[in-house]
Amino acid sequence: MKVFVDSIGCRLNQSEIEKIAAQFRSAGHILVGSPAEAELVVVNTCAVTVEAASDSRQKIRQARRAGSADIVVTGCWSTLDAPAAAALPGVISVIPNTRKKDLVSEILKTPAAEMDLEPLARRPLPGIHQRTRAFIKAQDGCNNHCTFCITRVARGGGQSQGEEEVIADVRTALAGGTKEIVLTGVHLGSWGHDFVPPSRLERLAQAILTEADPIRLRFSSLEPWDLKAEFFGLWQDPRVCRHLHLPLQSGCKNTLRRMARNVTPQGFAELVRQARQASPEMAITTDIIVGFPGETEEEYAESLAFVGQMEFSGGHVFNYSARPGTPAARYPNQVPPDIRRKRSAEMRAVLSKSALRFKQRFLGRKMGVLWESASAFSPQGWKLEGLTDNYLRVTAFGGQNRWNEMDEVELVEIQDDEIWGKIV
Repeated sequence: MKVFVDSIGCRLNQSEIEKIAAQFRSAGHILVGSPAEAELVVVNTCAVTVEAASDSRQKIRQARRAGSADIVVTGCWSTLDAPAAAALPGVISVIPNTRKKDLVSEILKTPAAEMDLEPLARRPLPGIHQRTRAFIKAQDGCNNHCTFCITRVARGGGQSQGEEEVIADVRTALAGGTKEIVLTGVHLGSWGHDFVPPSRLERLAQAILTEADPIRLRFSSLEPWDLKAEFFGLWQDPRVCRHLHLPLQSGCKNTLRRMARNVTPQGFAELVRQARQASPEMAITTDIIVGFPGETEEEYAESLAFVGQMEFSGGHVFNYSARPGTPAARYPNQVPPDIRRKRSAEMRAVLSKSALRFKQRFLGRKMGVLWESASAFSPQGWKLEGLTDNYLRVTAFGGQNRWNEMDEVELVEIQDDEIWGKIV
């Protein structure tokens, strides 16, 4: 059977569709790069924002229009609204997050134990979800109660993957030629807290470095209240990528309190200071929500000023999106859409300026780049795009396809916020 797997949203969703694809491959089925080629389509949906939920529905409709394949739907949006997902054309099954791990065995009607056989070496997905980096699921769910977030409702409480299971997944990825491992989770920083006795993320990272020996190890999003001083000792190892994504959400103390975020601006600033002390060239990116219910002009100004002070190397800005079932959706003083859009544009401008300053620090430097895409349309040769370990996206021309290869690159100039380099 020809199978196409698709996904909306976070890196955890990407990790999950890679695992689903690997199980189909182990069972003898063929992964294809588009729904038009497929006999079966699996869509892993997202519900983090209203737009993500809409995109999830659109993905399912697009798959149906592309051909006559049967469609299986899973993920956060379909877990929260299974009847709506089941009613979409072509959908034959809706599998909630609680049964996602057994999705392939359920579809193929085979015992789940057969999916636990010796895995094949990782092979990047064909089509739009092809990645050089392997996203490895280390944790799922969340025990926090952020008032804007629907993910906890869709994913349930926090649950860590076992250390041996994570290391086995890393080894499978490395056996397929992966050069960068990205650990993912809904609340990744809480890894090991649910064990008896408890453990910590730095222990898992050290075990991966020691027992699997990846060329690069990167962390996906980490909540800022999880990280202790010992965590920053990991950057004594050059294989650990100099990048942290720390969701701030707001730089205003009162707004953070209404969000039920377990951090203050002062605590966040101290964390950033520790990170930069451990690794002065660390890229620190973030997420910001503007227009949260009750956010006054004064609170927004406080948040904007704090974000400017942090000198982030990049980030995502979200207009507040009310999610039914969350406390914030019922809060009074919802901010009008036009004000949210204005604040979003201003916040993005501040982040863009600090991101540009971070890039400018590295002009003239030679840095290792892992090439993530390669296209041959240019008369100057292959156009290559990839990432440094500290999350600088670099473009260069090469004489050959260097996809999933690493090169030393001199960073030459910035054009329209894009770093151009020359392979040394």
